[in-house]
Amino acid sequence: MRQLRIAVIAGDGIGPEVVEAAIEVTAQAVSKTDVRFEWTRFPWNSTYYFEHGRMMPADAIDQLRPFDAIFLGAIGHPKVQDHITLNGLLLPIRRRFDQYVCVRPAFLFEGVESPLKNYPPGQIDILVFRENTEGEYANVGGRLYEGFEQEVAIQAAVHTRRGCQRIIQAAFRAARKRRGHVTSVTKSNAQGFSMVLWDEAFRDVAAQFSDVQTRSLLIDAAAMEFVRRPDRFDVVVASNLFGDILTDLGAAIVGSMGLAPSGNINPERTAPSMFEPVHGSAPDIAGQGIANPIAAVLSAAMMLEHLELPAAARALETAVREVLRTRLCRTPDLGGTVKTTDMTRALLNAVG
Repeated sequence: MRQLRIAVIAGDGIGPEVVEAAIEVTAQAVSKTDVRFEWTRFPWNSTYYFEHGRMMPADAIDQLRPFDAIFLGAIGHPKVQDHITLNGLLLPIRRRFDQYVCVRPAFLFEGVESPLKNYPPGQIDILVFRENTEGEYANVGGRLYEGFEQEVAIQAAVHTRRGCQRIIQAAFRAARKRRGHVTSVTKSNAQGFSMVLWDEAFRDVAAQFSDVQTRSLLIDAAAMEFVRRPDRFDVVVASNLFGDILTDLGAAIVGSMGLAPSGNINPERTAPSMFEPVHGSAPDIAGQGIANPIAAVLSAAMMLEHLELPAAARALETAVREVLRTRLCRTPDLGGTVKTTDMTRALLNAVG
């Protein structure tokens, strides 16, 4: 029997609630295989920050490196500024493990109402590839004369040709397995160095994939088209910031942030990849037992797929589809009143 080791960082707010639900459902799906999971929990979150002055210990990366994957809940606390939680935990993991591919699907499930009119199930099916290790989140810059009237803040985006090419190549490879279309999103009319480099890299990669259709949109036009004509998108590739913005919008148009999974992938498998729901820690509902665990469950399905357990991954996806299709179990984000435990039980029953 094969054993896989999963590092669990449940995080803040609703993170522990949805993570534990997803682990329970995943364990049931995996129980039908010859693989067993060993879940190791790490108490790194804002509480850890309050106690230690940092989001995770200095040797955290070394502790995580031996694991086959990382399963993350959500990070964020009202009393800790977001740049501290982000740069203290999430971004170092993504960069140090070279998880340069962030994959975020947006799919309209049967039984879920989109806020957009006249879109039937499955007609919105977008897969966003977000560059995950450089770009606008490179955290290069600084502040001068801090606290004075003449204070200056400089934030530099960092784009490399290699970084652009490898995320764009990943998007094209995915498009070949889907509907054969890639949309590149930039702002090269205003950002004449970084985004022009991206456009050049996109054209170079596109020339290697003559069987895949392409188009390029500016970020403002892309946001508009996500709302006006989302069915025209197949695979979307974008920089770190633009990919982040578009995927939140993508989650909204398919019904809920509670349905949006993501994977931070190291395609070369030189380090563990990390899987997490797109939603945040939602401190306003933390502890109420009403969080939707589906995004975490779908993130676990992406993890199973990455770990080469396709049957177990399909079992989770099928369970989600069945529960949503029947409309019998709805957490508040979907317009219902059921608890996290009720949704978890429904998913367990659907997995069988």
